Amino acid sequence: MIILHHCPQSRSMRTLWLLHELDIPFDVRTYPFDKTLRRPEFLELSPAGRVPALQIDGIQMFETGAITQYLCEQYSPDVLGRPVGHSDRAHWLIWVHFAETISQHVAALTQQHIALYEDAMRSPIVMRLEAARIGKCFDALERQLADRSFLVGDAFTAADVSVGQAVAMAQLFRTLDEYPCLAGWFARISARPAYQKSLPALGEEMYSKPFYPAWPTE
Repeated sequence: MIILHHCPQSRSMRTLWLLHELDIPFDVRTYPFDKTLRRPEFLELSPAGRVPALQIDGIQMFETGAITQYLCEQYSPDVLGRPVGHSDRAHWLIWVHFAETISQHVAALTQQHIALYEDAMRSPIVMRLEAARIGKCFDALERQLADRSFLVGDAFTAADVSVGQAVAMAQLFRTLDEYPCLAGWFARISARPAYQKSLPALGEEMYSKPFYPAWPTE
């Protein structure tokens, strides 16, 4: 039995999408993004009180990169993953973990726009800086996708899942208007049924708006 502990519109969407791509049986337990994650019973699953947490094969896992590697090694080493010894293994690992480079900036902006509820608490400098840092990540992806359809080799892999989820969230704070290759790639992967299944149900969204411009707007 596989059980995913999940908050909508969070990093655990990455694991949810991958599980749907793998097309294996699993259950989902959904939590609000609040102090529920600090309860002792949840800290038994994820000691920092973060999602995702995954129960699988009699063990408990956290950290999306580790979960992605484990699931691919167990269920799809040659299709969604790249096994040890494969010529694309190093590049696959790089892009699987590049998702966290993007997500750290998304997390900083989420704190500024969502967690800090009064304008006096927010920092225009931080907000603009983090949005610019997302732009640098998009620059790197634009270069990588300039002559290819997917991030690694010529096929869709879990690297596209990991980075795709991060880009989905980053678009709350930075558009893809200046990135035609990245935008085309994201359109392709977000049309996949597994991606659509990983989206939050109506009323489960963490974010109340589709886009948050750097504050204050001019």
